[in-house]
Amino acid sequence: MDPRRRLIVATIQQHNNQLFQVQQLMQRRRRRRRRNHRAVWVRPWIDRRLDLGMYNKLMIELRNEDPHAFHNFMRMSPAMFDEVVNRLTPRLTKEQTNFRPNLEPGLKVAVTLRHLASGTKYRDMQYAWRVPHNTISKVVRDVCEAIVDEYLDEQMTCPTTEEEWRQIADDWLQRWNFPHTIGAIDGKHVACKAPPNTGSEYYNYKGFFSIILFGMVSSDYKFLWADISGNGAASDAQIYNHSELKQGLESDNITGWPRPDPLPNDTQDVPYFIVGDDAFSLRTYLMKPYSAKNLTREERIYNYRLSRARRVVENAFGIMVNRFQVLLTTMQHHDETVRLIVKACILLHNLMRTRYPVLQNRLLDRQLQNGQMEPGEWRRGQNLFDTVEVQAPNRASKEGKMQRNLIKHWCNSPAGSVAWQDKMIDLV
Repeated sequence: MDPRRRLIVATIQQHNNQLFQVQQLMQRRRRRRRRNHRAVWVRPWIDRRLDLGMYNKLMIELRNEDPHAFHNFMRMSPAMFDEVVNRLTPRLTKEQTNFRPNLEPGLKVAVTLRHLASGTKYRDMQYAWRVPHNTISKVVRDVCEAIVDEYLDEQMTCPTTEEEWRQIADDWLQRWNFPHTIGAIDGKHVACKAPPNTGSEYYNYKGFFSIILFGMVSSDYKFLWADISGNGAASDAQIYNHSELKQGLESDNITGWPRPDPLPNDTQDVPYFIVGDDAFSLRTYLMKPYSAKNLTREERIYNYRLSRARRVVENAFGIMVNRFQVLLTTMQHHDETVRLIVKACILLHNLMRTRYPVLQNRLLDRQLQNGQMEPGEWRRGQNLFDTVEVQAPNRASKEGKMQRNLIKHWCNSPAGSVAWQDKMIDLV
């Protein structure tokens, strides 16, 4: 075949190939259009939400007939629910369109609170609420974002004056008989599905994937500060060492942090501090128990007195997860959504402790008249897992050791002892 004829044949074949590709593309588009064609725009059972949905039926019945059941269902009273809805309505109201009507803010809040309270999956919730599962997914994120935006500055603000910090320390002394304490710190695992392409970053020592909630609480079980950035493979000490809390304590630049002054009925100045377990390094701003074996009686009494204060943070976690049991499930959300939900739960927890401070006190560890602690109901159920507690390296500062010894002597002296401490040590 001569070159000229060969060129003509090649040109015709190329043209045919292009036509074939165009035909294939057109067929794929036609199949896609047929596949995306909806038989109905709104399923009939969803369209009957106003008549048969849980928000418009069951919740009205509970509100009118059984407020206690309403409280159990929403984890807050009708009055508290109405307050939250009113506060969030401006943030949750969207402009109406010519398509389907928007969900009302009260329904969005109710769906979200029920998910937080029960941990029920969206696909299971959609039938009772008559809201599609994909819509619930977006609603929960929107409501949690609204809760964080609305309540963060109100419910998670640290004191800014020395008097306010001293009042927090006075509350610790009155409730838990431990001086100069500002807060108790601890970390807990919140289970979630494995985020894509993260390897073992979220896999913890308990054998599941998680993020870590690391918090500091006040003497009345409210969160003063929280860090939800940690991944499951980290430890308490790692999160704390990289936190803004430690940086502020170490550089002494926390606004209004009280200056050292004497312990009650004493004369020597002592800095104010937070309390933690043995995972942390001892510093003047962080007191922890004695960890050596063969402790003296004075050291055991100090450990007992400190543990009474430190277990407040465990009780705070216990109250929160019993109210919002989504934290006890393995959340199937994106990790950023999991962190957002945890933030919302913390703020709602603080809000409820502010409005109803004795509401869940039956769940708490209770001190009997003889000084003995009776474990609270929260310890008998499923709970968040502690982060791994490892023996801290021997990096205790000389000043920290001196301060701990000083507090130990104060706890064992007439100036700071309590009547039942010797009996409690004998019971151990």
